[in-house]
Amino acid sequence: MHGEYKVPGGKLVVVDLDVEQGVITNFRLAGDFFLEPDSALDDINAAVEGLPESSDAKRIAAAVRAALPADAQLLGITPEAVAVAVRRSLSRATEWRDYEWKVVHDRAYSPQMQMALDQVLAEEVGAGRRGPTLRIWEWDAPAVVIGSFQSVKNEVDLDNAAKFGFSVVRRISGGGAMFMEAGTAITYSIYAPSDLVQGMTFADSYAYLDEWVIIALKSLGIDASYQPLNDITSPTGKIGGAAQKRLGAGAVLHHVTMSYDMDGEKMVQVLRIGREKMSDKGTKSAAKRVDPLRSQTGLPREEIIEKMKATFAGLYGSTAGEITADELAKAENLVAEKFATEEWLRRVP
Repeated sequence: MHGEYKVPGGKLVVVDLDVEQGVITNFRLAGDFFLEPDSALDDINAAVEGLPESSDAKRIAAAVRAALPADAQLLGITPEAVAVAVRRSLSRATEWRDYEWKVVHDRAYSPQMQMALDQVLAEEVGAGRRGPTLRIWEWDAPAVVIGSFQSVKNEVDLDNAAKFGFSVVRRISGGGAMFMEAGTAITYSIYAPSDLVQGMTFADSYAYLDEWVIIALKSLGIDASYQPLNDITSPTGKIGGAAQKRLGAGAVLHHVTMSYDMDGEKMVQVLRIGREKMSDKGTKSAAKRVDPLRSQTGLPREEIIEKMKATFAGLYGSTAGEITADELAKAENLVAEKFATEEWLRRVP
């Protein structure tokens, strides 16, 4: 069995192994990481050799850590990364380039339609009717998108939302509220078979699925990094946040919203951000916490998106795709049956 894991911000970890009578045998670790002393490689191999095939990542990482000499130096690799690679090999996880990726970047849709498209496209990938896809969103109306488990009244000032023309919609993934206006944010979704993140914890998969965009932002001169669990950030503030949903149909939905030119003052009037949200201190603090891409790059939003698409294609290979008429019809039905209903919006009042 063969497994690979690219450590976010680190190096490639590669493992090869056999399984005989329920235990790991012939274990071999390789990669472009740095490890001192040289003998530590043999220590790691010996630590994994003989472990039960059923060992979880925590047990594998603990075995590797215990086997390392006190003076071991690991750069670009961790015991946890070895464990992820082992679990991915045992579960026969796939890699990015095992797939023919499509990139969809088309017209703007209503906020409710955006929510429905996320569910439909993920389900289509899970059912095998659509290949893995990266979709760049466009917006035609301002909206607050709340997480699946958030309370409407706790997260949104409905009077101010109405005043500024914001609708409120609920997505199927967890996480926090998204403040959306046309042209002020960059949002993308990844729809992939769950095999792509096999052997990873949720925390591992967040960073793994967004490493490409960190690379794209760095190429634009932004000192971007991933801050667990789900933030993309820079030294001067938060850039964006991610959310994820594993669907029983065999697919993972992962989406990210990054600020391009967000109006922080308006945001803190529409969103309920803490008890001090209406004080001068609270407003300035909340607005300052977001660091828009426009101020960091001076580039048009479209140019940043093109850099993102080119980076994704260069790393994983991709061709342009589109949403089919059948998928649009399914999404429209889902809007009527679910996302436009008060029952769904108020599922957590």
